[in-house]
Amino acid sequence: MPRLAAMTDTAAPPRPALAGTDRRTVVGLTVAVGLVVLAFVLPPLAGWDVASRVDDRAAAPTHGFWDPKVGWGTVPAVAVGLLAVWRGEAWALGWSWRRLLLASYVGSLAWLLALALVDGADGLTRAMAHRSEYLHTARQVDDVDLLLRTYVERIPYAHPDNWPVHVAGHPPGAVLVFVALVSVGLGGAVATALVVTAVAASLPAAVLVTLRLLGVDRHARLAAPFLVVSPAAVFLAVSADALFATFAAWGLASLAAAAVAVRRSRMVAWAVLAGLLLGWCVMSSYGLPLLGVLAVAVLAVGRSWWPLPVAATSALALVLGFAAAGFAWWEAYPVLVDRYWDGIASERPAAYWMWGNLAALLLCAGPLLGAGLAHASGRAADRRDPEVGPLLWLAGAAVVAVVVADLSRMSKAEVERIWLPFVPWLTLTMALLPSGWRRQGLLLQVVTALAVQHLLYTTW
Repeated sequence: MPRLAAMTDTAAPPRPALAGTDRRTVVGLTVAVGLVVLAFVLPPLAGWDVASRVDDRAAAPTHGFWDPKVGWGTVPAVAVGLLAVWRGEAWALGWSWRRLLLASYVGSLAWLLALALVDGADGLTRAMAHRSEYLHTARQVDDVDLLLRTYVERIPYAHPDNWPVHVAGHPPGAVLVFVALVSVGLGGAVATALVVTAVAASLPAAVLVTLRLLGVDRHARLAAPFLVVSPAAVFLAVSADALFATFAAWGLASLAAAAVAVRRSRMVAWAVLAGLLLGWCVMSSYGLPLLGVLAVAVLAVGRSWWPLPVAATSALALVLGFAAAGFAWWEAYPVLVDRYWDGIASERPAAYWMWGNLAALLLCAGPLLGAGLAHASGRAADRRDPEVGPLLWLAGAAVVAVVVADLSRMSKAEVERIWLPFVPWLTLTMALLPSGWRRQGLLLQVVTALAVQHLLYTTW
């Protein structure tokens, strides 16, 4: 009997060092799903008017309304999603790095287009063609100097020729991208939508490049399927915020390249490019100075602070260039705050939106984010895998950015698109999940994206 007991003890599998994280992961997913459900059902059940829209068809916490449908893109979207679940991880782990990057772009493009086309022929263009969006204003611009010199004065509602809501709510960098597209003959709604989609499809590749530069290979590959078939694609193909998210991701990739550069000339070149891209993001959205938190995380992981003054100087030069041309960010922001609170924001109760925003984020990033964040919190002390630390730094920086944005109360509602620049970095936590969770979790992500696209008119 003693010998049998010894043999039994020897044969028993060792207890996982991080077994406690499994319970934490279940709790995280449960809380995430519960938060989303409560955000949808409490307003109608309790009779709360949360003012997510100006009409009574709202499906808070999103900015859309209920609109069940199937469309041209339904079958392709289901096919792309199931293919990613079936073979995504195996392909990501087995392919060469270049092939993975190419596949991430092609897969992301197919996913974006298929989801958008669920809404039919206008699935890509309905947002771009709306008069409140940038393209409508860009087509009317024939003097960029005048645009910049009069930009701030046209923000308030009181101005007789005030800007449409999205133009007023952002610095001029956003509309200038569309002015450039119009000037080169890409000002049609279809052409513009295709350009935005083509750019947004490179977002997963930008994140993967950043990770690889920072010494993360296996977990970058594990993250790839989650980045490609993210529910965020519902909003990326039809939202100008997709451009901000993608520019930001490539800016951070450039900063990572600067941090690991061996030659000083390359460090300076990459840092200048990073500063210009991140600076353009600041001049496109008032909330994107928060990218600075992610930039610090990239440099901390890259263990080099030399690119910081170069990138900061490059970004500052861009901001001051706009100021010299007539638009000063620091003068515009207080005016924007006044307009924001003069509008529907004053009717949106913070008691709901402070947590309703997080539910909208979970719809955009997918409810598996709850499991990913909870599991990641249990890996903070894990020193056995050198790839865990970089992922925690980047995801943690994104969490800080989202918390600050939420507490600012300057983004009550509509965060499913406003917070797109932070979503891919939060998504990295899903790569840390145990293997048993990843495949089922990816299926949950795909189902979430399909459900949001097929059940809601998302506005974007």
